[in-house]
Amino acid sequence: MQLAQLEALLQAARLGSVSRAADALFVSQPALTARLNALEEELGSVLLVRGRRGARLTDAGRAFLPYAARAVETADEGRALVARLERGESGELAIGAAPAISAYALPPALRDLQKRFPDLRLSVRSGHSEEVLGLVLADAVQVGLTRALLHPEIESIPLYQDELVLVCDSRHRFAKDARIRPAAISGERLIMFDRTSSYHELTSAMLREAGVAPGQLMELDNAEAAKKMVEEGLGIALLPRTAVLREIADRSLRVVSVIGFPTVKRQIVALRRRDSGEPLKPLAALLDLLSDGGQRRAQTSATVTSRAARTARARRTSVVSSRAPRRSARAT
Repeated sequence: MQLAQLEALLQAARLGSVSRAADALFVSQPALTARLNALEEELGSVLLVRGRRGARLTDAGRAFLPYAARAVETADEGRALVARLERGESGELAIGAAPAISAYALPPALRDLQKRFPDLRLSVRSGHSEEVLGLVLADAVQVGLTRALLHPEIESIPLYQDELVLVCDSRHRFAKDARIRPAAISGERLIMFDRTSSYHELTSAMLREAGVAPGQLMELDNAEAAKKMVEEGLGIALLPRTAVLREIADRSLRVVSVIGFPTVKRQIVALRRRDSGEPLKPLAALLDLLSDGGQRRAQTSATVTSRAARTARARRTSVVSSRAPRRSARAT
C-alpha cells in the first residue's frame, strides 16, 4: 500500500471524479486509475464505483476512507517535522564532549548555536575521549568532541588543533623574560592535571625528552583547578591554550617559551557514526562554529602572545637604556 494510492482515493472521493482527481494530483487519468485498481486489488474490495456521472464510494470505500486520510495526514506531519529538523526549528542535538572541550571550546559555540536555532533542544554529556567514543557508538549522542581517535565504525572530522603552552602568573620570575631554558623548570613546582587525559601523557613525554625533572609536582583532576593554582602563584603548568585565552588576554597569566621545546598540539575532532547520514543543519552549524572558533582562538592567542613578547622586549630595552652611562654635553 502506497501513499500515492491513498491520495488518489482521497482526491477521487473529494472531487467525485477520477479525471478531476488526476488533474489535482498532476498525473494522467490512466496513471490514477492504475493506482486505484492496485489499492482495491491489495484490499480485495471495490472502493470506488466509476460511472458517467462521476465516481462515488462504495460501503467498503466509505469505511476505509478515514484510515486513508489518517495515514496521509500522518505522513504529511512527518514530512513537516523533517523539514523543521532540517531548518533547525525543532528537534534535539545530543553532544558528548571531553572535559577540556566542554569547559572551554563548547560553551561559546553553543551560545552562538542557540541564537541561530532558538527552538533547538540541547543536551551535553561530558567524559574522557574513550567514554565519548562509546556514547557515539551506542547512539547515545549524535556527535562526540574529543581528541583524534580511530574506530572502523566512526567518521572523524577535524575541527581545530589545541596547543599545550607553559604558563606562569604575572608575578613569576619567568614572566619577565617570557623565554627560558629547559633547565630552569627543574627548580619549579609543576602543576599537572588529570592522569587519564592525553594532555597528561603529552606533558610527561615532553618533559622526559627534554630531561627535565621538576623540583615539586602537584597533580589535580582538571585543567581549571590547575589554572587556578597557577594564578595564585603556586607553580607553573602546561595547559591547553584554549583553557587560558582569557587569562592571557588580561595578562593575569603569561605564556613562557621554552628554548628547544617542540610545539605540542593535539587535534580536536568530531566523531560520528559512519551510518548516520548527512548531518542536519544545526549539527553542521555547530561543527562550523567549533572549527571557525578554534581558528579564531588560535589567532587571538597568537596575537596576544606576540604582543606580550614585544612588550617584554621593549621593557628590557628601556631598562638597559636607563642603566647606560650618559655622556655629558661637554664630552660631545
